[in-house]
Amino acid sequence: MDTTPNRLELATLGGGCFWCVEAVLQRLNGVSDIVSGYAGGTAETANYEAVCSGTTKHVEVVQVTFDPTVISYAEILEVFWSSHDPTTLNRQGNDVGPQYRSAIFYHSEEQKTTAEESIQTVAPKLWSSPIVTELSPLDIFYPAEAYHHDYYNKVGNRNPYCTFVITPKVKKLQKQFADRLKES
Repeated sequence: MDTTPNRLELATLGGGCFWCVEAVLQRLNGVSDIVSGYAGGTAETANYEAVCSGTTKHVEVVQVTFDPTVISYAEILEVFWSSHDPTTLNRQGNDVGPQYRSAIFYHSEEQKTTAEESIQTVAPKLWSSPIVTELSPLDIFYPAEAYHHDYYNKVGNRNPYCTFVITPKVKKLQKQFADRLKES
């Protein structure tokens, strides 16, 4: 399992625009860092322009560093299912293309097993349509350009996309998972 020195773990998840996934997951207690980036593609490198072209097959993802003694991988996945639509292939709302597909890139066999169980038991309780989330081992993670990192916290509602897409997701998180949030 990929861990950092303090026994922290990594999770790599794609649920549409990485700004959205980052804004939600970074508010969870036990999450110490999130890096927006790209994974799951066929090209040797990844950058925003190439990924948005749809030709690299990469997914916009976030790589989450978390403390499993505070929040489990299963709990992160529960929030993940609640924060995007895992039933739409290559799409989240108006964001369309393979880079917006729902994806879990596991770092260990234990994460793979937990994700498989979550896909079969947790996600169907939240969504009535079939789950189309890709489940793959993480091969290479490419960090996104610096301006994508911590985007919602830096830009907030000055960007209409944030106002109409991200803010409702954050408010849903605050209501649905209040007991798992960092203290403000």
